[in-house]
Amino acid sequence: MANDKKVEAITSMEEDFAQWYTDVVLKADLTGYTSVKGFMVLKPAGYAIWELIQKQLDERFKATGVENVYLPLMIPESLLEKEKDHVEGFAPEVAWVTYGGSNKLQERMCVRPTSETLFCDFYQKDITSYRDLPKVYNQWCSVVRWEKETRPFLRSREFLWQEGHTAHATAEEAQARTEQMLNVYADFCEEVLAIPMIKGQKTEKEKFAGAIATYTIEALMHDGKALQSGTSHNFGDGFAHAFGVQYTDKDNTLKFVHQTSWGVTTRLIGAVIMVHGDNNGLVLPPKVAPTQVMIIPIQQKKEGVLAAADQLEEKLSAVARVKVDRTDKSPGFKFAEQEMRGIPLRIEVGPRDLENGEAVVVRRDNGEKQTVKLDQLEELIPALLDTIQKDMLEKARAHRDAHTYPAENYEEFKDIIENRPGFIKAMWCGERACEDAIKEETGATARCMPFEQEHIADTCVYCGKPAKKMVYFGRAY
Repeated sequence: MANDKKVEAITSMEEDFAQWYTDVVLKADLTGYTSVKGFMVLKPAGYAIWELIQKQLDERFKATGVENVYLPLMIPESLLEKEKDHVEGFAPEVAWVTYGGSNKLQERMCVRPTSETLFCDFYQKDITSYRDLPKVYNQWCSVVRWEKETRPFLRSREFLWQEGHTAHATAEEAQARTEQMLNVYADFCEEVLAIPMIKGQKTEKEKFAGAIATYTIEALMHDGKALQSGTSHNFGDGFAHAFGVQYTDKDNTLKFVHQTSWGVTTRLIGAVIMVHGDNNGLVLPPKVAPTQVMIIPIQQKKEGVLAAADQLEEKLSAVARVKVDRTDKSPGFKFAEQEMRGIPLRIEVGPRDLENGEAVVVRRDNGEKQTVKLDQLEELIPALLDTIQKDMLEKARAHRDAHTYPAENYEEFKDIIENRPGFIKAMWCGERACEDAIKEETGATARCMPFEQEHIADTCVYCGKPAKKMVYFGRAY
């Protein structure tokens, strides 16, 4: 009964995907609501996933020469306003501080929505010669954006992220770094989060305010909606001109630097939930599962059962992140709880198993059970976790591919968007008017112009004029 009650507590994703998502986030104990509207508590189970994302992504950054720094939380208004397009893009979401203690500030400060302007101010003081370049910096921090509607991980007024900000001597170096970091993100999402990504360039309408080009990785959620999962921006020398970031080159002339910026956020946890989760709760890829193996003692009051579970934990901790559920809850309740939390593997061990020198191993991703000799577990568990990781990626890729549809004309496009949620591949003339009309009439936005272009038709899906690019469209979070 406990098992049934636990599972019943989640709304099925087929019935109401949005409610299913909220149920999973709360019942898997990832976040909690606070007295501060629009701000969330990241509970231990949720923060531990972020720590694993952060650790593995940070290692990948550093392998490409990135160094971590930390810049102030506050940005003076005069500094924010130095880059016109940038400030206009963020103005509606900025939170302002007007008092310091009981004294009104001479100039109001915003709580950083992003840190381009601060990095430019810093670089303007720190870069003087070609010998100072490149600067390849990143910071792990939180930012505040005053969103009207919030949803855990997907959109909250404060969220955790990393923001890379680099300065280079040439346009070519900046472009190479912009693309390099997008590839780091795409590889990370595929290899660690088991989520396949579409890589491409944002349209002029969708690019970052102040950038000359924005590149994105786009994922498809289980409900057929797209999720922008990471972006990398080439700023050219626009910010450098606005902030006077110059260096003396080898030929003794003053030149402006070329800059990039790139970031991912706790939104990645939302992607993991919506790509891999099921009606029993969370399903975590082993590489970001805080607990990879949960040992569940059966009839644990019987002599030797808990001791055996503890010995098993000690032995397996050398090859995986392992815990024993020692609570006095029923095994059925423990199974449901372990499934809700998305733990990749559970090991059931009871008196009869111990007599036979074996245990039952159950996969969370597909429910497969196998009986394994206790002395073989140390070898089996890492191999099984590796198999689960690969299988989850393949399943997600198959789902995405099965829900990606070509549309040659606008009638097809409208039919797909209404009846078959997913990505739509369609040709575009490059005109903003067509992009705006498609969004207004269907709710679909241009997700990206993929690097891997295909020829779907000769003409724009909306206006019928000659096509310039194939675009991925979709409704999005």
